[in-house]
Amino acid sequence: MPAATTRDGTLVTLSRYLREPVPDIVLVGSSITFRLKEEYFATPGLRNLALAGGSPVTGLEIVAKQPRLPGVILVEANVLARPTDAALVKRYSRGDIEPLFFRPVRAAVAAYEQRLHAPLTHEQVALDLRRLVGQPPGDFDNRVYVNHALQQFNAEDPTDVVQFNAKRVEELIRLVEQRGARVLLFELPYAEPIEGSRFAATTREIVHAAFPDSKRWLPIEVNRSELRWADGVHLDERSAVIVTQAMERALALARTGK
Repeated sequence: MPAATTRDGTLVTLSRYLREPVPDIVLVGSSITFRLKEEYFATPGLRNLALAGGSPVTGLEIVAKQPRLPGVILVEANVLARPTDAALVKRYSRGDIEPLFFRPVRAAVAAYEQRLHAPLTHEQVALDLRRLVGQPPGDFDNRVYVNHALQQFNAEDPTDVVQFNAKRVEELIRLVEQRGARVLLFELPYAEPIEGSRFAATTREIVHAAFPDSKRWLPIEVNRSELRWADGVHLDERSAVIVTQAMERALALARTGK
């Protein structure tokens, strides 16, 4: 049974991934990509393994260590200044992550949790998503939060960690593509002040220097005037749906080779 005895979304998400059929497409990322809920995607066979508060490299390490790989792996390139969570990689890369004996109480609780918190499907929310996108952008005044985020993003020099992680991502891409998977990088948009911050600009420069081939990137073409951010960094719900739809259009073109 999945590790669903707590509301730790990371454990639930990763446990589901290891026990369900291998999906066609997997997203790995940080809390920025975590906002792109699986039910927002109309594409069947897609899983979002982004870890809130985590690094895209952690998710990519875990996926790469599985015996079977998805056809396409999408790797967020916004937040590469966090170290890999070695404990998570170790736990979810083992073949014996569950004990070999039956725990009836835990199993019952896990089954109950899964029934209560079964993931929504796109079909269940499609009408609500259309209504949401049809509404005008939100008018929430987030300037206080943006200024706070901007201070943090300007205070941090991510150079060393991003360079290290970019090399590791390059190594993992080579490994999984030798096994038949395809890897595409993507960047999610920030609010305008954050885009020019030290953290964002430095990360972007390093990652694009490491991966200069445009064919390695999934283009996300959106009208930025339609987007809003809760804090300048994380998209609000309506914007996340809009970005998800743009990603699906780009994915459709990438998978047909156009």
